[in-house]
Amino acid sequence: MTAAAPSTVALDGRFARELAEMAIPWRAEEAPDPKLLVLNEALAAELGLDPAYLRHPDGIRLLIGNLVPSGATPVAQAYTGHQFGWLAPRLGDGRALLLGEITDADGHLRDIHLKGSGRTPFARGGDGLAAVGPMLREYIVSEAMHALGIPTTRSLAVVATGRPVLRETMLPGAVLTRVAASHLRVGSFQYARATGDLNLLRRLADHAITRHHPGAAEAEQPYLALFRAVVAAQASLVAQWMLVGFVHGVMNTDNMTISGETIDYGPCAFLDAFDPATVYSSIDETGRYSYRNQPVMAEWNLTRLAESLLPLFHDEQEQAVAQAQESLGAFRRQYSAAWSAGMAAKLGLPAGLDDSVASPLVEEVLSLLQAGRADHTWFFRSLGAAARGDTGPVRSLLPDPSAFDAWAARWRAQGPDADAMDRVNPAYIPRNHLVEEALEAATGGDLDPLGRLLGAVTRPYDERPGLGRYAAAAPEGFGAYRTFCGT
Repeated sequence: MTAAAPSTVALDGRFARELAEMAIPWRAEEAPDPKLLVLNEALAAELGLDPAYLRHPDGIRLLIGNLVPSGATPVAQAYTGHQFGWLAPRLGDGRALLLGEITDADGHLRDIHLKGSGRTPFARGGDGLAAVGPMLREYIVSEAMHALGIPTTRSLAVVATGRPVLRETMLPGAVLTRVAASHLRVGSFQYARATGDLNLLRRLADHAITRHHPGAAEAEQPYLALFRAVVAAQASLVAQWMLVGFVHGVMNTDNMTISGETIDYGPCAFLDAFDPATVYSSIDETGRYSYRNQPVMAEWNLTRLAESLLPLFHDEQEQAVAQAQESLGAFRRQYSAAWSAGMAAKLGLPAGLDDSVASPLVEEVLSLLQAGRADHTWFFRSLGAAARGDTGPVRSLLPDPSAFDAWAARWRAQGPDADAMDRVNPAYIPRNHLVEEALEAATGGDLDPLGRLLGAVTRPYDERPGLGRYAAAAPEGFGAYRTFCGT
């Protein structure tokens, strides 16, 4: 196979150059026998990368940081994090590296980043490695989220390293190559603030404004405008999570981006039976990051960001706090507006419908879902058929169809738009039992189930013949589901 020379791949080192105090130059561990498991060719094209080259041995080595293009400065990024409410002052990339930045076909700067590339100075006793299963989980779920139209980091590739990884058992190792608008996090600002270096904090904020929220630079108070932009981005993002039943699982401050992208798909999952108290993560023993708590936790994280930025808001602490509180107060309004509009769209309600009509319809349908423990995704997808007059599929999901009938009579009186509903209610999501099936097969060397699952979830609204099992609820024998971080 012929391929372009490695020198044609150009990566910048802007973060490493502009914020050297938050970047430790480092190199990925050499993989003894790297083999490409999956490559996102469409994303490669967006980045101006030749898929044929990325399949070449040199390209595979580049994907895992074992071949570094000239001009690139791979670094482990420093950041702080509140992990399940407890402050960890020095987290950073313990098993990850920022290879550098690349300008995509639209002229946007994007990070090329690794997970599972080996120990760094931030490893904190960990081995710095990752297993095939968790890296493929992130690939599946992040690409499904992208297809659903939800802001997210993307997955460019997963490469098996040929190095075994010890978890509960020995597992095949892998590296994920991730693409993001950036990897700036709430925890990045917490770290900069904790250094006591106001110049570093200001440079970090300027970097974030230039990279993500350039409109803030024109505001009278640019750093307050930056904070307000992050609040708005996160209000919109978390509303979108809630609307599709996505449970992130580990909403620590180091897992909330300044860009407003979803990041770090560790113990994540999608709702099966609708229950607001749902927790999938094996380490979330108190339910801190349950499905229903996600908006509350987002607001909590944003409060930590505000605390970090206070010195940039105003020289007087009291005024800075007042401005932060006022700006943070927008989160609930913005989240509520985004969620309410999204729920109205899921129900196909006409634009401009009076809230006194729309709100009871939304509240009651969620009560029906919860009482009947109906499958979240298939219930809303089936409502499209009900809007066309076929109530059989959706009624079959509920133990008390008569309660649905009473609600549906009032709902149909509003003239729901079935076609519009099908454009926002997916038929296919990464269903937990199918994800586990694909990961187990891939860990054993069979990538076919992974390919079929990706084929379904990357076209989530396009219902197709022969894909019934990808839309169906989990089988009764699947049982209670638990997810793990993979470290």
